[in-house]
Amino acid sequence: MNLMSEGSGPRVEARSDAILNVLPLPVIVIGGDDHIIEANMSAQSFFQMSLSVLRRHTLEEIVPFGSPLLALVQQVRTHGGSVSEYRVDIGTPRIGLDKIVDLFATLESDGSAEVVVMLQEKTIAEKMDRQLTHRGAARSISAMGSMLAHEIKNPLSGIRGAAQLLETSVSGEDHALLRLICDETDRIVKLVDRFEDFSDGRPVEREAVNIHSVLEHVKRLATSGFARNIRFSETYDPSLPPVWCNRDQLIQVFLNLVKNAAEAIGPDSIDGEIELSTAYRAGVRMVIPGSNSRVALPLEICVRDNGPGVPEDLMRNLFDPFISTKASGSGLGLALVSKLIGDHGGVIECESLPRRTVFRVLLSMQAPRDGRVLESDG
Repeated sequence: MNLMSEGSGPRVEARSDAILNVLPLPVIVIGGDDHIIEANMSAQSFFQMSLSVLRRHTLEEIVPFGSPLLALVQQVRTHGGSVSEYRVDIGTPRIGLDKIVDLFATLESDGSAEVVVMLQEKTIAEKMDRQLTHRGAARSISAMGSMLAHEIKNPLSGIRGAAQLLETSVSGEDHALLRLICDETDRIVKLVDRFEDFSDGRPVEREAVNIHSVLEHVKRLATSGFARNIRFSETYDPSLPPVWCNRDQLIQVFLNLVKNAAEAIGPDSIDGEIELSTAYRAGVRMVIPGSNSRVALPLEICVRDNGPGVPEDLMRNLFDPFISTKASGSGLGLALVSKLIGDHGGVIECESLPRRTVFRVLLSMQAPRDGRVLESDG
């Protein structure tokens, strides 16, 4: 990116490029004809276009019609100086419709028509706040899970045993009613078992895990069962380092997400598709509650589907217990997913549009405390 002062040499230019490319905030340079002439790596990721593709577009072509960013750039060219504008929606179907950013624009140099624009996405902080709320909601039912397991499962066992004894002495319609009692008792026990998952407060046993082996295992399970009618695609970053995690719990997380995606698409869809993707995203950090420590979350794993999307009125509380888009759903699946990801120090978020719903999991790349180099389990 050519942001050098007069008299700078190639070494300074290369250093400027390196510095801008490690910034977690998108930065673009707009030429006098409104074409994009430079963009750092964060900007390329934000707009989901490479630099060569961005350079083929004008600013007007990559932001919404009538976007305040267009007027902001023109204001900087006309009056000079630096101009800021806060909470501007520049979302598009390509990058997502929920893209609220703060904008900072300035001339590249005095007398130049080129404008440098920096964007700061606000939704990241808001999603982090919501994630911590989701974790609190999951923990709030942990005690309830333990209580239910003790106070409900024992009497249910007695009820089922009595019904089984009565089955041997009745017939016809009465036998069917007793069978119904047994079946419903079993269903309640299964529900209570799911509550018990929340009450497990033991430390997570972790190892170095190849996330792609987890996703391929989940895919095999899905395509041999509930998602046999759905096409899968993979977009993996082969250089992604291993994840320091509990393999079984990650399988549980992604199997749940893939199952939800398959159910959203439905068994009758002729073009149903689920995409699994991984990527390394530098710059995402979260403060650990109760401390000043910050944890980097550079490992991104996404599950995308082309189903009808999540109803807007459910989005904000999607990971809360008892919230479900399915008529027969218990609303505990995504709450458990949120708890498991939280136990790993990660974040899960959802973006949903018709025919494009994305569940995005961000995990840390944290080495063991003894300093050993992680080796993947394959």
